[in-house]
Order: sequence, then C-alpha cells, then structure tokens
Amino acid sequence: MNFDIIDITEEQLKGLSVVQMKMLRTAQQKKDALYRKAEDDLEVFRVLYLTAGMKNSNLYADKRAELYADRDYETAVLADNLIYNMSLNEPSGGGDTGDPGGDEEAGYIVDYTLTYNERYVIVRDYYLAISDPDERMALYAADDVAKRYLSGYYTTLYNVLATYSK
Repeated sequence: MNFDIIDITEEQLKGLSVVQMKMLRTAQQKKDALYRKAEDDLEVFRVLYLTAGMKNSNLYADKRAELYADRDYETAVLADNLIYNMSLNEPSGGGDTGDPGGDEEAGYIVDYTLTYNERYVIVRDYYLAISDPDERMALYAADDVAKRYLSGYYTTLYNVLATYSK
C-alpha cells in the first residue's frame, strides 16, 4: 500500500507499532475512498454537463476545483487526526457509531472503527497471551468491555477460548 496521507520515511514506517500501522492504513484507505468518490462524482457531472450541450463552458473545471478543495480539506483533517493519534499510540474513539472507544479498562485496543473480525482477532490474541486457562476464562467472562466491543462475536470467542489449554 502506498502511504501518502502523511510524509513518512521507510525507516519510520518500519518503526511503527501494530496499532500505529493500523491507524495509518485506515486513514490511507479513507483518503483513497474520498478521492475515488470525487472521481465518480466528477464523472457523473461530466456526463450531465456534456449531455446539456455545455462543452465549451468552464463549469467542469469549476466543479473539479470545488470537489478537490473539499477532498483536500477532509484529507488534511484525517492527516491531523492521524498524526495526533499516532503520537498517543492509540486510536481515538468516535467513528460512525458515536461510541467513545479507547476504553481504559481493557488491556487491548478498543477501536470501534475496526470491523468485527479485526476486533475479534485483537481480543482473541490478548486473551490467548494469558497462559493459565482458568485465569483466562475468568477474566474474559468478567470483561464487560469485550461484551460491548464484540457484540455477537463475544460468545463465539468465549467458546474458542474455552477449547484452548496452554
């Protein structure tokens, strides 16, 4: 993946933690999606513009400048948030769900912008690092953050963790 949302050297990229790398990838994907949407919107406008017989008008150039000015602003906000969050080494909450995220009670990253599969893997890996199966299951059963964070995947992970005996 090409990272161009922020200026980062290859050495800095290699030195990022897993959390920082995930934040960088997520921000880059959001930026790429913004510009793909701008291109799609511009293409729809171009078709309408040409079918209206306005081939020699500068409406197309004006629309392009407007769309890209908006995308540049949104990208700058994403980059600022990314730099701030990477300096903290943890994702901030929020997202589309309005959930606060970043729960301090949990020993793992709580980021509601992740998919449920990604959340599942993070929580699973955290609990599998606990070598004592009885302690692992007791901690997981008492983990209210995981219940909210994983939703329907909570029971599935409970069953998976119960089958492991290190």
